[in-house]
Amino acid sequence: MANKFIRYELKNGAEYASVCLPMRVDGRKVNKTENLGRVLDKQQGIFKNRERGVFRYTLEQGYQDAPAESHAMALKPKGPERLILDFGDVHVLHEYLKTTPYHAVLTSLLPDQGDTLLALVYYQILASGARRYAGSWYEGSYARLLLPRAALGSQRISEFLSVLGDEALQRRFFCTYLAKQFPAETVHGLLIDSTGLPNSIDFPYTAYSNHGGQVSVETRLIYVTDRLSGMPLYFRYVAGNVIDVSTLKATIGELQMCGIAADYAILDAGYFTEDNIKALHENEIAYLTRLKPNRKLYKQLAAAHAQALQHGGNLVSYNGRAVYIKRVPCTVTSGIDAFAYIGIDMLRRSYEMNAMLVNAVEDDLGPEEIDGNLSKLGLFIMISSEEIDTKELLPLYYARQQIEQVFDITKNYADILPLRVHGEDTFRGHLLLCFIATIICKRLQGELDAKGVNLIGLFKELRNQKCKVYDSLVVVQEATKKVNDSYKALKLRSPDKIPR
Repeated sequence: MANKFIRYELKNGAEYASVCLPMRVDGRKVNKTENLGRVLDKQQGIFKNRERGVFRYTLEQGYQDAPAESHAMALKPKGPERLILDFGDVHVLHEYLKTTPYHAVLTSLLPDQGDTLLALVYYQILASGARRYAGSWYEGSYARLLLPRAALGSQRISEFLSVLGDEALQRRFFCTYLAKQFPAETVHGLLIDSTGLPNSIDFPYTAYSNHGGQVSVETRLIYVTDRLSGMPLYFRYVAGNVIDVSTLKATIGELQMCGIAADYAILDAGYFTEDNIKALHENEIAYLTRLKPNRKLYKQLAAAHAQALQHGGNLVSYNGRAVYIKRVPCTVTSGIDAFAYIGIDMLRRSYEMNAMLVNAVEDDLGPEEIDGNLSKLGLFIMISSEEIDTKELLPLYYARQQIEQVFDITKNYADILPLRVHGEDTFRGHLLLCFIATIICKRLQGELDAKGVNLIGLFKELRNQKCKVYDSLVVVQEATKKVNDSYKALKLRSPDKIPR
């Protein structure tokens, strides 16, 4: 084999080097590499990295102390450098992240590419648009000084997403994240739902979907969140033509492999089948779900109980709405009994009644048919494995809104759409990057909501705080009242200066 050599490469206008030692492993030629860091003087072999600082390295003599004058080189900018940068948004997001469990998770995920990972997460949260503009954002942001080894060229980002999409890496991420997020808990109530990601990517997970009567070409994204905290636990994806009912078993199975044992699941109507109920029963997971009107069980329960439902003893109030709810025992499938909750939402009923009566007159319906249709207006039926007080039913079921909020964050804050990736590996990397941005935003939004502070508005105000860059110092510009209020909302203080 050949002797070791030094390899040089450009990243965002700066030159970096590594020592490569060619060798054979299992008959294959590979290079064992050792990072030298940023190149300060190629002719003299002067380099700088975080572990050693400024040093000299040659193939003949190895590592040596650098001449005293070499340390001044580290302070000089390489190539054109912007002297005024956007500061407040990146600084606050970075400082906030360090107070959460996620910082340790992210820095341990890809140690050699940690700057790139954090820079892309910050871009995902603070900026918007295609990632090909991430380099331009980086050049004008304090992120350039905070994360100097980030590689945000368009090709480099694509390569990085492919690395991030590796299955082994993603499994490691979820095990580490879940252990940090829920260190003292092993059992969780789950909220499970899916959303469509319209796309035209040419790979097996793009397919025609008919979801809720809307036909589109998409991939289905499945999210699982914790019922109590609303924090995202896990994601998976399936082809657009895979219906929700067939995804539940695999989702629960993958969660168990990540160390998440569920004791309760709140599911949308799309997940109700006899097979899924059996699976929940076998895994000892209690559940609450809604029935679709086209199900045989729904029709049987409605026929038996809808007519006599409006009775004073069945009346409850939820969120300013009057609702009649009656609980009755039922058999979901052979050998599995449950409780059915038949309800009428009176507000929804009133909205639907006028339209139905007008159509009944125009269609010349008979009195019996009109009365039959009236009994179905505003009707809903839920199935639970456990006996629930009818007053607690709707607050429990509408905990599902937590997952709708997560989808909202994923699409509007974490910028998951439109999809601009090619191939499954980069697609998976894109989803993981968006998931990371989502968990940070969800936690941050939870803290800000209690103080009446808008997440988007906070970062827009903070971006107005600039910093001036000097050879050895970053001087932070004075904070306005709105910027100061943003710092206070997160119990942080604006620095005056930061050594480089």
